[in-house]
Amino acid sequence: MSLQSHTIQAVDHPIHFNEKGYEALNAHLRENKYSNLFIIVDSNTNEFCLPKFLPLVETNLGIEIIEFEAGEINKNIDTCVEIWNVLTELGGDRKSLVINLGGGVVTDLGGFVASTFKRGIDFINIPTTLLSMVDASVGGKNGVDLGNLKNQIGVFNLPKMVIVDTEYLETVPQNEMRSGLAEMLKHGLIYDKTYWEHFLNIRAINFAQLDELIFRSVAIKNEIVTQDPTEKNIRKALNFGHTLGHAIESYFLENQEKTTLLHGEAIAVGMILESYISLHKNLISEQEFNEIKTTLKSIYQDITFDTKDINPILELLIHDKKNEYGTIQFALIEGIGKIIINQTVENELILKAFQDYQS
Repeated sequence: MSLQSHTIQAVDHPIHFNEKGYEALNAHLRENKYSNLFIIVDSNTNEFCLPKFLPLVETNLGIEIIEFEAGEINKNIDTCVEIWNVLTELGGDRKSLVINLGGGVVTDLGGFVASTFKRGIDFINIPTTLLSMVDASVGGKNGVDLGNLKNQIGVFNLPKMVIVDTEYLETVPQNEMRSGLAEMLKHGLIYDKTYWEHFLNIRAINFAQLDELIFRSVAIKNEIVTQDPTEKNIRKALNFGHTLGHAIESYFLENQEKTTLLHGEAIAVGMILESYISLHKNLISEQEFNEIKTTLKSIYQDITFDTKDINPILELLIHDKKNEYGTIQFALIEGIGKIIINQTVENELILKAFQDYQS
């Protein structure tokens, strides 16, 4: 299926695919009297994506490029302060427009910068990685990390539009593509068993159909977010694999003895662990658990955990922003394609999940 003419209507904004996105962007620029245009990029997208993007923009506005160094380690308030200062120096005002061109770090941080500058200016997200296309750029979450704690500071605020152009994926390394795939797998596990089954034999997938799979993944996330924009209820389903996955990601980020994990690599481990917990809470069958574990382990390299690693990871769970009244909240699967939220899990079962993962 060609996505050139496809649009998904999200909460108060459209998600345009491929060529239609640039038509919508240029119409938006014509229809709105912006004072100036700022494009936020990181060092990777400045080099690889901006040269493709700029010739497609039709505007008489002055365009300023604001670049920061790529990497999750720079997704922090210090980077925001630098960008707020640059916006001020370059004459940014309440009628400015920010376009965030990049992966999840860029769209998360750039959306937060725009949402807070002058108490909020318009922004548009153009995700350039698979992860940001199917996850980070959709749903109105904007924010930064607090030290090694993921996404602790942020706001819910919606872009004027999101443009998903899959040609940018030609610039994305294979390990980053696998990272994004983890969120697509999650969408199948929590919402659509048929979609999950597309990935059971990963080698047989015709990636000429990648547009179709991305479109469905975005549609699933949008269907969930539309029901619950500020994560009071069903949107918590999207946290499957993330309660433990984020703690693992944070631990590997701060520990100099460890190799930093990509988001999807940590979430894949989290999904295996939380599937084990689902199994032992009698929510899924042994067959379903084995299918999930086998599929994920066929795609993602095993991560090694030492005995000394587990307690610090469990301590990081306390800081998870999904916690309520000091209680750790899990979203677990209740059969493939279904979810149950607000589940508490004892540490003993979490430890057994780690032991099973290593076995």
